[in-house]
Amino acid sequence: MAINRLHSVAFTGHRTYQGEAREALFACIRQLADEGFTTFLSGMAQGFDLAAAEAVLALRAEGLAIQLVAVVPFASQANNFPATDRDRFRKILATADEVILLASEYHRGCYQQRNDFLVDHASVLVAWYNGSRGGTQYTFLRALKHGLTLHNLSPAIQPDPKLFE
Repeated sequence: MAINRLHSVAFTGHRTYQGEAREALFACIRQLADEGFTTFLSGMAQGFDLAAAEAVLALRAEGLAIQLVAVVPFASQANNFPATDRDRFRKILATADEVILLASEYHRGCYQQRNDFLVDHASVLVAWYNGSRGGTQYTFLRALKHGLTLHNLSPAIQPDPKLFE
């Protein structure tokens, strides 16, 4: 499947996400689908990424004409997940419309490569970003810098413009 950036949405969020924005996440996906977005990209990390992927699959099962692309940074990504998240990960991969494996093995920078892929292949970013440093911040700020439309479902923060200096 070729990914049409203009009709694609990527997700990023913290591993600590515990479903706080479930209703907002579902509403956001429905709204974006109504606006013509058809492809949703998940980086498949624990927390928000898995929850967002499951939301897309649930809405697809309800008849929404949307697709899930699982963007996996390396083949053994889920090996160190707790058993419940490993099971969720495998179920999502089994039902995703496409799985993109970026590297066969872990290597330094593979998560950044995944995050860059997400931003480069979407025009909208849906996030659970609370302001803390790490991959979510990197992806959020990169998306902002590249002009993506941002939907931050976390009530915690808006990025400090000084982060771009």
